[in-house]
Amino acid sequence: MIRIRSLWLLHAALATVACGGSACAADAATTPGPQAPDRMPAPTHYTDWPAITSRQAAAPALEARVRKIVASMSLAQKIGQMTQAEIKSITPAQVTRYYIGSVLNGGGSWPNRDKHAGIKDWLALADRYYDASMATDAAIKVPIIWGTDAVHGDNNVFGATMFPHNIGLGAAHDPALIKEIGVATARAVRATGIEWAFAPTLAVAQNARWGRTYESFSSEGPLVREYARAYVAGLQGDFGDHDVMATAKHFIGDGATWNGTDQGVAKVSQADMINVHGAGYFGAIEAGVQSVMASYSSWDDVAAGINYGKMSGAKALLTGALKDKMGFQGFVVSDWNAIGQLPGCTNASCPQAINAGIDMVMVPDDWQAFIANTTRQVEDGQIPMARIDDAVSRIIRAKLRMGLFGKRPSQRAGAGDEKSLQSRELARRAVRESLVLLKNNHGTLPLKPGARILVVGKSADSMSDQTGGWSLTWQGTDNSNADFPNGETILAGLRDIDGAANVTYSETAQGIDLASFDAIVAVIGETPYAETIGDIMPSATLRHSDRHPEDLALLQAVAKAHKPVVTVFVAGRPLYVNNLLNLSDAFVAAWLPGTEGGGVADLLFAVSSGAGRHDFSGTLARPWPGVPCPDAGAADAGPARWLFAPGYGLRYAGKREVPTLPTYPAIDACADASVLSVFHTLAVPPFALYLAEGSSGDGAHEVGSDLNADIDWPASRPVLHLRTVQVNTQQDAKSVTWLGTGRFFARSPQSRNLMPLVAAHAALQFDVVIGTPAKSPVKVYLGCGQGCTRTVDLTRTFAGYADGARHSVSIPLQCFTGHGADLSHVDIPFGVLASPPFSAAFADMRIVAGTAAGRTDLPCASLGAL
Repeated sequence: MIRIRSLWLLHAALATVACGGSACAADAATTPGPQAPDRMPAPTHYTDWPAITSRQAAAPALEARVRKIVASMSLAQKIGQMTQAEIKSITPAQVTRYYIGSVLNGGGSWPNRDKHAGIKDWLALADRYYDASMATDAAIKVPIIWGTDAVHGDNNVFGATMFPHNIGLGAAHDPALIKEIGVATARAVRATGIEWAFAPTLAVAQNARWGRTYESFSSEGPLVREYARAYVAGLQGDFGDHDVMATAKHFIGDGATWNGTDQGVAKVSQADMINVHGAGYFGAIEAGVQSVMASYSSWDDVAAGINYGKMSGAKALLTGALKDKMGFQGFVVSDWNAIGQLPGCTNASCPQAINAGIDMVMVPDDWQAFIANTTRQVEDGQIPMARIDDAVSRIIRAKLRMGLFGKRPSQRAGAGDEKSLQSRELARRAVRESLVLLKNNHGTLPLKPGARILVVGKSADSMSDQTGGWSLTWQGTDNSNADFPNGETILAGLRDIDGAANVTYSETAQGIDLASFDAIVAVIGETPYAETIGDIMPSATLRHSDRHPEDLALLQAVAKAHKPVVTVFVAGRPLYVNNLLNLSDAFVAAWLPGTEGGGVADLLFAVSSGAGRHDFSGTLARPWPGVPCPDAGAADAGPARWLFAPGYGLRYAGKREVPTLPTYPAIDACADASVLSVFHTLAVPPFALYLAEGSSGDGAHEVGSDLNADIDWPASRPVLHLRTVQVNTQQDAKSVTWLGTGRFFARSPQSRNLMPLVAAHAALQFDVVIGTPAKSPVKVYLGCGQGCTRTVDLTRTFAGYADGARHSVSIPLQCFTGHGADLSHVDIPFGVLASPPFSAAFADMRIVAGTAAGRTDLPCASLGAL
């Protein structure tokens, strides 16, 4: 689910070499194959959406009560029930006034905006919202329900246990474990007074480029079905005081989008959509799930010639498939501002979505306008009253089943119990079951207790890296170890088992005498990200070291010592790591293990007898790529490009040796630069955003990735003010107000040669919304090294945009290269220089090659290129 979003930073990948066909697969085919996937359930072969029998049978008495409540309600009360607002945007008094049916807290949103809010703060706010819902003038008071993204434990709450993300749990192949985690998560969520978890994610992710891959249990639908059934049963239980309402999300096909693009288009057949991507929903409905969240994504059944469009407006799926054919009795909730993505709709107005089958609309900030618009649309006949009554009946039915009537949150068993936030032993067990041993040449593992170990790598002592996204903050960024007081890092776990005196830590190993150690443990991998921000663009390879070269450099350095090297890879997806595997004697896929890093250490050491303390049991629940571009070319070539297939995972007793693997050094991109984006707006290294005073010089201030921060810089006498806003979708932009002459720009320490793209008719593109029109020049520039800038003047262009609406800007690179200017060393691909008064929001900055259909470039002559 989308939450508060930072500006997508510009990401570069010069697409010069394509990887595809048999050439990429030749060597991969000779590398280790899968073990028998004996724990994978059998697939289904439905030809249409099946009727699913829910454990929650229809109850006549319940239905009579639903009808009575709905019949007593006014139109205002009904639409209020269908409205969900964000806690930062609504007060308890407003809940009473507008009969609000639900609130939510987004990722990085807490009571009083306090990241370290305690359990009593959460519970007190839950009581206030509940009391407000009971203070209306409705004939029958309907309690509010609060939803939260508890996706790997109660991960928004300071001090709570965080379990491994779903990708790791899938490798455990243990539905009983999943149910236990559901039970533990429900107890933690209920202890804070919240009754609804936006979990589990049931995407069957097919492409590791997708930034939400780690939220998916498996690429195999049958396993996701079993896990969905178990997770929902654990969360909802018997609808007692310790249970919470589960959410099956995101319906449907979000794991099938083309190129793994978040919120993109799934181009799959109906058979695949039903039997692969529908599998989790079958399991969830079987378990009695009471809510389903509609996906941002679209479905284009190309083979059948049917384009369903965005899921939030697809009546054939939300109503026809989910409710009518599958028999789902609960309610459908939209995602964060998702209705605004439908043609003809805005975030605050979309009769199409409600008519399609959306029952509760998530309108975090624009909820008052939504209520007014929807009221008018019902009165005008755009939305039938029968559709409103059906939606409200579904919401009331779920609230009754969950037992929300009659008790304040603080009156329920376990409310305010700090101990309910902790499930450390269960989480540690989950970590152990989730780890997959990919390589163990020469019996390197298990390590012997008492051995002198050097631990290296950025992720060894980083709770932020091992918990990943959706951990206190939405993207998992802006966290430190101090933000996780009730867990331990992987380094701490190693010290606990081997003895602190035997474990030395150096992140980079610089200045360390490597010869004095018995073994080296390198804990490396990805840094935190969540949806969209975590996408890997189509032109980039899946080679991990392309995005994190520091990890390759580290392994190259420690390998020179000729000591056993054990690599623990912390990442949210399988990536091309052949170069890292070659430098490692043992290699462990640790995924995103959560707060209990000791579970990793449990599997690396042996007890004194030599037997493993715990043996590896995890096996891959999705394929591991053996080439840099596994998804390039023909779709049916996938298995030939796998290094390890689903079901693969070594044990200590096995003697399988992984040979030296091909590294394909010539492949540095996966697509043709003439047609794909070069600079992409994803917040990944090496780009960062900066603010700077004046028109030139140093002294720039890095913005960072705190999505909630309002930055005045310099703090003593502000020249620039920056905050995160929404331009296209879910807080995707940065709004900058100029209080003095200053610059807002993106910069990378690695320059890029853009000259080939000038010849390819590339353009700098971005979206902008003008807030305060400028009265002095506004210039957009590229930085091309020390003392080198290339500038265009957009003053006249922006003056024509001073209407508060979004405008897309396209500036040919030729406009920056007048008089033979050189763009061979561009380190600032986007910058804005202005003076007050001026404010604007910028989003989706990119450099795109080719002349795409519909592209409208600004004429260079009008830009005063300098």
